[in-house]
Amino acid sequence: MAKQFVVFGLGRFGGSMVKEFYELGAEVMAIDKNENKVSEYSKYATHAVVANAIDETTLKQLGIRNFDHAFVSFGDNIEASILTSLLLKDLGVSKVWAKAQSNYHQKVLEKIGVDRVIHPERDMAKRIAHHIASEKMIDYIELSEDYSMVELIATSKIHNRTLAELDVRARYGCTVVGIQRGREINASPNADEVIKKEDILLIIGHNAEIARFEAHGL
Repeated sequence: MAKQFVVFGLGRFGGSMVKEFYELGAEVMAIDKNENKVSEYSKYATHAVVANAIDETTLKQLGIRNFDHAFVSFGDNIEASILTSLLLKDLGVSKVWAKAQSNYHQKVLEKIGVDRVIHPERDMAKRIAHHIASEKMIDYIELSEDYSMVELIATSKIHNRTLAELDVRARYGCTVVGIQRGREINASPNADEVIKKEDILLIIGHNAEIARFEAHGL
């Protein structure tokens, strides 16, 4: 079953998250109390809702507890950020990430059990979206609009198979440029290199090629 995401607050950062999930084909609900913002992002969201996030009854009616991952991304309203994050944790949302405005804000969010605190100046929306929408992706680096470098976890499907057998370049168009096993990194693996489950593969290529390999090759 596909993951479901919900984004609270459709400012520059929250809106970027919604757009990236849309590009990834993920289901995302967009929530903001500003009707114009909701209208603006409705074309990217599976559901776009005008709502007061810190109202527990409203959150229950929206079925928030059924979402896998919630992002709280309010502007300068630290109180709303804290109260919404607290409600989401109380309602049983498995993962709650929240954007922090300051170190003080971060400390409060961590105290109430937020799973990860985001600092927009450190965490790009695109990188987070790609990381969290995938079960196999560890990291994502955008090289250009169409090309990326990613770290993917090798699954049991390719355990004990060599790079030559997988023939990733010919089948999918992307290239395995490195393999990490534990603390050891092979930066230029040979074709006869055997892949083990849980190895981290460093892949470079067109975004569509990488997505195809992730979906069908791993």
